Amino acid sequence: MYRAPVDDIAFTLKHVAGLSPALESGRFGDLSEDLVDAILGEAGRFAGEELSPLYKIGDEVGAVHADAAVTTPPGWKEAYRHWIDGGWNGLSGPEEFGGQGLPVMLAMAAMEMWNSASIAFALCPTLTQGAAEAIEAHGSDQLKATYLEKLVSGEWTGTMNLTEPQAGSDLAALRTRATRADDGTYRIFGQKIFITYGEHDYTDNIVHLVLARLPDAPAGTRGISLFLVPKFLVDEEGVLGRRNDAFCASIEEKLGIHASPTCTMIFGDGFVDGEEKGAVGYLVGEENRGLACMFTMMNNARLSVGIEGVAVAEAAFQKAHAYALDRRQGKAKDHESEGMAPIVHHPDVQRNLLTMKALTQVARAICYSCAHAIDMSRRIEGDDARFWADRAGLLTPVAKAFSTDIGVEMASIGLQIHGGMGFIEETGAAALYRDARIAPIYEGTNGIQAIDLVMRKLPLDGGSAVMRYIDELHTDIEAVRTSNGDGFGATAEKCDAALNDLSEATAWLQEALGSGRTEDALAGATPYLRLFALAAGGAYLARGAVGDESGKRVPLCRFYAENLIEETAALRRRVMEGSTSLREAAAALVG
Repeated sequence: MYRAPVDDIAFTLKHVAGLSPALESGRFGDLSEDLVDAILGEAGRFAGEELSPLYKIGDEVGAVHADAAVTTPPGWKEAYRHWIDGGWNGLSGPEEFGGQGLPVMLAMAAMEMWNSASIAFALCPTLTQGAAEAIEAHGSDQLKATYLEKLVSGEWTGTMNLTEPQAGSDLAALRTRATRADDGTYRIFGQKIFITYGEHDYTDNIVHLVLARLPDAPAGTRGISLFLVPKFLVDEEGVLGRRNDAFCASIEEKLGIHASPTCTMIFGDGFVDGEEKGAVGYLVGEENRGLACMFTMMNNARLSVGIEGVAVAEAAFQKAHAYALDRRQGKAKDHESEGMAPIVHHPDVQRNLLTMKALTQVARAICYSCAHAIDMSRRIEGDDARFWADRAGLLTPVAKAFSTDIGVEMASIGLQIHGGMGFIEETGAAALYRDARIAPIYEGTNGIQAIDLVMRKLPLDGGSAVMRYIDELHTDIEAVRTSNGDGFGATAEKCDAALNDLSEATAWLQEALGSGRTEDALAGATPYLRLFALAAGGAYLARGAVGDESGKRVPLCRFYAENLIEETAALRRRVMEGSTSLREAAAALVG
């Protein structure tokens, strides 16, 4: 059973990601550390006691589709009602529309716990919160008045409809079309696939955000508009009216996240109650500017998906650690009692468990630091706001890609620790591995995140944004050198070398981009993103270890520095030296 690591989460928020200094400066109003602790404690209780017990039945039973309706597993609808009754959906939502206006980083910490208990459950509010943010940023006053309060509370849920059978990551290829109606609304026609919680029984209305193309729209992504398409139309008094022409045709049979319905949605397939054919839609933002609106939602979702990776890694560690304490096999030097030793005493198992714990903490620190940057960019004005917006932009692709990769890797290691029993569904280790695998694909594949980091984020502020970040991380390593703490070993030396690898690879990529060698830069994008995260992770672990008066975080920091971080040297060489061999070898793939 999952038990939320509330102490680790709170420490990372306060002393690594920057929450404590922000509280002290009054950036978050009268929010106090005591209130933060209370919120985290209650979120952890809810995740462990109410959501975690539903995981197994969700995986085994899954969502069921029949007659255009979807039924979630037994107990899930009731759990969702308890969850919104607790106010969790509106944790960071706008106060104007019933939210609590709390920091994004606190919402992300709670989101980690929901996802550790069950990713399949947490996916629904993840999309709802993103939809609410897009409507708040780009919707008309009428759309905000009609839909935001219900979305912020979770009384209604939201979806994001991008993907089509012929248009995955390439949105320029989408075919869903929109036509203008005489009353100022629009009619939407088309098919969308892979729509998370496109249909379900949690709520009585679902608000779809749909990308579509008008008849006179420019070609490519410049001609995409965003429309709000409710499952049920809403009158001026907020009362639900007739069913819209938007239906779930089927749900996918998937590798994992079985309780989360992944829907094929059909818009405008026939007449409804004698009305004109077509799903009624309302423009969000401006015509042909829909992609910018949708990216508001996607940026929110990318950090939330990164949190999914952290969450699965944490759940996998807990399950593997508990198994290693219980499973007995062979003899161990430090276990002198008669009989076989618990496998936690064997060095290889210890190495695997510590790798899981260290990399999970690195991913957590990166995600929370990204959330902190988002918070600061919204609560500061002028040049400082731009600084924090650039920091959030820089960290978002890293948080999404690295953390979801780590989720898969740690779930795999956890399965390995279970041995043969890990391959058996009874232990639940395999279920975590299956659930984790979608996250590197969600919201722009991790390859796309790496391209975003190199092509769009390294040039921020003329390249200064990333260099300032690296300089800041060097300060954390210098603090290790000057600390009086014992037990750091070669931490400072190893982490400093990793940051030098990052600096060198960054400068090389920036030079390649500046001289027009785009293909060279793209060839190194994926190894660069991992290099970036591993080097930053060393600094974050060092920051936490130096700031922890108990000293209990020092051993894990040293383990990471002396066992894991030196991968950065190989990654640097791959970034700077791998493009030629990649191009030459790739010729055989297309020849």
